[in-house]
Amino acid sequence: MKSLSQSPLDPTFVQNPYPFYETARRHGPFFHWADYDAIATPNAAACAAIFRDRRFGREAPAERAPKIPPHLAPFYAVEAHSMLELEPPRHTRLRGLVLRAFTSRRIQALAPEIAALSHALIDAFPQSEFDLLQHFAQKLPVIIIARLLGVPETMSDDLLRWSNAMVGMYMAGRDRAREDRAVAATEAFVAFLRGYIEARRTEPRDDLITALIAAEETGEKLSTDELITTCILLLNAGHEATVHTIGNGVKTLLETGNTITPETAEACSEEILRFDPALHIFTRWAYEDVEVMGQRFARGDQVSLLLAAANRDPGVWEDPASFHPNRSPKAHVSFGGGLHFCVGAPLARLELQIALPILFQRLPKLRLTALPIYADVYHFHGLKSLMLRAD
Repeated sequence: MKSLSQSPLDPTFVQNPYPFYETARRHGPFFHWADYDAIATPNAAACAAIFRDRRFGREAPAERAPKIPPHLAPFYAVEAHSMLELEPPRHTRLRGLVLRAFTSRRIQALAPEIAALSHALIDAFPQSEFDLLQHFAQKLPVIIIARLLGVPETMSDDLLRWSNAMVGMYMAGRDRAREDRAVAATEAFVAFLRGYIEARRTEPRDDLITALIAAEETGEKLSTDELITTCILLLNAGHEATVHTIGNGVKTLLETGNTITPETAEACSEEILRFDPALHIFTRWAYEDVEVMGQRFARGDQVSLLLAAANRDPGVWEDPASFHPNRSPKAHVSFGGGLHFCVGAPLARLELQIALPILFQRLPKLRLTALPIYADVYHFHGLKSLMLRAD
């Protein structure tokens, strides 16, 4: 197995990680990423196999469980109840309860609100140059998730700030200052939700928090701590990725001279998700000695699935480095796979398929006014800003 070095903080890599992925691909399905001291794969078949293989999972084996320093205890107390980080049987119970509340019917019912909000945000755009992230990509998903949860829209700025601080824990180059911001955000978020959930227990409404409280399976319900973590997960995972996907998608459409309409929305949205996704790494632990495509893993080994690289695997995609908005859809891995396939994927897809056609219909002369620069947020991949004009 080839060992390759590539700092995730290198400015060239941050702006365009795909050349490194292609270099790695030439060395086979797996390589050793020296900067992470971990096995990684850019190979679509390997990613799919590991996603499906129950001998791999998200939860660290007991002997590899990280020691939590005291100053990070509040953050990891929330993570301890996250279905994203758990395996069966706890994952099965939590996900089953959540899916009883987070139904396709409830998500589809948001379609008129997504459309109306898209129009309202566009109506409020400045007449001159503006940042699409600030005025559209950030606002739309956080307001929609606030409405879905039943949280007042006036909290959207707080939710956005808390979310941004918490996901900083997953970015390369994490330092004590970033950790302290994440913990402060976690404590504020938990305090708010604890009070809000207790209010919903006595005054139920037609919102997701009330539905999560009512969800029950084989006599079990979500505890308050599980409810809090689930609400935080739905916001952080759904909002952060959708912001980056809207920004990356609009950038790509404008740079390639393409547009998106209601008729092309489904195929084009899937190509946006494939071509330049918001999340580039998802990790798995090996739970026993196992071999995948000739690579042996020992129990306790961790493997990084390079989702963005897998989405450009020439073994699956024709001309994978080019953006084809009418490409025949195939299964990409931007939402993960297996037991941990993203619960919020239907909502993210709905937001893209409704909001982006409205944006391009309303503003047919939309154009870039500055070179888009990606933020240093790996293993996420999203823009600092997207400066545009509509005239």
